[in-house]
Amino acid sequence: MDQKGYRRGSFQSSTSDEDMLEIAGASVDLSMADDDPPLDREMGGFSTYNGGGMNGKSTMMDFLEEPLPGVGTYEDFNTIDWVREKSRDRDRHREITNRSKESTWALLHSVSDAFSGWLLMLFIGLLAGSLAGLIDISAHWMTDLKEGVCLAGFWFNHEHCCWKSNTTFTDRDKCPEWKSWSQLILGYGEGAFAYILNYFMYVVWALMFSLLAVLLVKGFAPYACGSGIPEIKTILSGFIIRGYLGKWTLVIKTITLVLAVSSGLSLGKEGPLVHVACCCGNILCHLFTKYRKNEAKRREVLSAAAAAGVSVAFGAPIGGVLFSLEEVSYYFPLKTLWRSFFAALVAAFTLRSINPFGNSRLVLFYVEFHMPWHLLELVPFILLGIFGGLWGAFFIRSNIAWCRRRKTTRLGKYPVLEVFVVTAITAILAFPNEYTRMSTSELISELFNDCGILDSSKLCEYVNDFNSTKGDDLPDRAAGPGVYTAMWQLALALIMKVFITIFTFGMKVPSGLFIPSMAVGAITGRLLGVAVEQLAFYHHDWAIFSGWCSQGADCITPGLYAMVGAAACLGGVTRMTVSLVVIMFELTGGLEYIVPLMAAAMTSKWVADAIGREGIYDAHIRLNGYPFLEAKEEFSHKTRAMDVMRPRKNDPPLTVITQDSMTVEDVETIVTKTTYSGYPVVVSRASQRLVGFVLRRDLIISIENARKKQDGIVSTSIICFTDYCPPLPPSSPSVLKLRSILDLSPFTVTDETPMEIVVDIFRKLGLRQCLVTHNGKLLGIITKKDVLKHIAQMANQDPESILFN
Repeated sequence: MDQKGYRRGSFQSSTSDEDMLEIAGASVDLSMADDDPPLDREMGGFSTYNGGGMNGKSTMMDFLEEPLPGVGTYEDFNTIDWVREKSRDRDRHREITNRSKESTWALLHSVSDAFSGWLLMLFIGLLAGSLAGLIDISAHWMTDLKEGVCLAGFWFNHEHCCWKSNTTFTDRDKCPEWKSWSQLILGYGEGAFAYILNYFMYVVWALMFSLLAVLLVKGFAPYACGSGIPEIKTILSGFIIRGYLGKWTLVIKTITLVLAVSSGLSLGKEGPLVHVACCCGNILCHLFTKYRKNEAKRREVLSAAAAAGVSVAFGAPIGGVLFSLEEVSYYFPLKTLWRSFFAALVAAFTLRSINPFGNSRLVLFYVEFHMPWHLLELVPFILLGIFGGLWGAFFIRSNIAWCRRRKTTRLGKYPVLEVFVVTAITAILAFPNEYTRMSTSELISELFNDCGILDSSKLCEYVNDFNSTKGDDLPDRAAGPGVYTAMWQLALALIMKVFITIFTFGMKVPSGLFIPSMAVGAITGRLLGVAVEQLAFYHHDWAIFSGWCSQGADCITPGLYAMVGAAACLGGVTRMTVSLVVIMFELTGGLEYIVPLMAAAMTSKWVADAIGREGIYDAHIRLNGYPFLEAKEEFSHKTRAMDVMRPRKNDPPLTVITQDSMTVEDVETIVTKTTYSGYPVVVSRASQRLVGFVLRRDLIISIENARKKQDGIVSTSIICFTDYCPPLPPSSPSVLKLRSILDLSPFTVTDETPMEIVVDIFRKLGLRQCLVTHNGKLLGIITKKDVLKHIAQMANQDPESILFN
């Protein structure tokens, strides 16, 4: 049947070889003959024709009038289509709005839909705050369990055990209710044998906790290891990692985080708390249809959950929102900002209600300083910033080198043995030094502390002259023997923390980096603060001190130096700036120290960026080969789309599907022989005129369902992606119409488009792929992975490092 306007098979070109032009290795027919698809007016009197012949039965079925389960979803380790997801949400919202005018029930449904986002934030805040309180209380108890047990109740930690004791203030840690392991087993706590027994029990408990953690991670939830922030950044950029935010990951991460922190390893719980909060957000999304069925909307919720995680980690709700905005989120609209703030508020309120530390504070190392700082102190603050930048760059390079060695050698095959060895070394080195024996959070609290009259810490053992005291403010005093002992112990602790953290971060247990980094900076800052304090005390007549630090004045606060050093080192490792400063001033409860914190944070970032541009999380993303397109980096190379697109020269031609001339068998053969996530649909192979783009997953699901549920669909059935399909003989099998799964508006660029524009399009629209055309004809395709490989190649890196699959 040769009706006007129809042709069986591919459209035939009437051009000669001279009309063919080779562009970037692809042969493209630039003639205009037979390019246009049949127009509606050419249907003439056959507008009701449906594929069964002029007088035959109607055998063509408009498949997929109702969406099929699975169509529009994504496979594991694929990137979501942000544009399609946002379009779907707009359509859903438009439909709900239109229906709300029809009945009261529809109006109530519209109101509940609008309110569901805030309700979800409430649930996330409550759950994240509750889990954080549980983790804090459990970790505090299990950390103290390594040193002894409370006879009044084994569930009490050391501090809680001694609350009801009648001991004096100076002996408050030596209450009779608390027994060390030597006192419990031997009956006495002094002497060499008692010390050895306590040492042995400390190491045994540490090994038990860490081994249980790594075995639980390995056996039940491999995704529960590490910090989780690199993967969350990748997921928020649109990547799918099934199970990473699942219920098993949440349960195992919560349990093993307590075990890992209690084991005494050089790691923190703050980073993993972000992962825990995001797991809560992902699981609770399933309660609401609009978040369960839309990946883009779900990522807005995960951004807010990340803010709640930092809020409970540091007791800093505003800092949590800024952390989510600055560090982890890829798409952060204004609506998400408000909801993040609400989720962080609810999470912080819940944790405050639980009061895990018994001090009405959200963190163990909350401090308040009362003395103002002097302008000249900016010099040591900036020196701390320089140290923080140098430490950050050193740590990132060393840790990435060790993690790469772990991935590429046999070391990675023995995660349990690695955790055992590192824990054993850490525990053996940590016990003799009281500053490494205590938990890292307690160490930071001790270093941040501003010495008062009643403080019994070695760091506060100054030579006292109480005649010159004025209330609670003590003047600068000469350091006593306790301070000098503490100084060399802190110096040894610094060396240990600097090196042991390199090998700890990245092991197969939950491990955060915030607390170890802050500990390194706090130790350095305290050492520098005491040095400046003693310099000012003994040389108050020097010109730099005479104007503001007279004899008997309280002018230097070593705890402030520790806080600034902590901010500097954390900034050097993570490259945070604004959120870091806000988190630190929320910790201190004072605004007057913002300038020192800003100076240290910016200096550390500048120094670290001068050595290496990547923060620790970006470095781990690149190490693991995740397809993450960094929005902060500028692409300045003068390449074009035709230089990056596939196919290249000598490559096989681009795999395409024609709009109305391929059978089910033809399409199934293409799907079987290739691994592409989608295929361009063209008018014909000869014309290469682009019609749209169809996803592999949608194609497979649609064909499988058609074979099962639609009569007459066989291997020889024609697949049609248009509204009107070409006429077929009466004996032909049914036509499978799949127009509804075709994306009719795929993003396209011309072959001459500069790559800096293409990269910007991929970043700002979150594209999976972009089609390349020349005069409206399909030339090739650029995927997100192609863009990442090109960026790596331009930066003289291995393009094949983008291999995560």
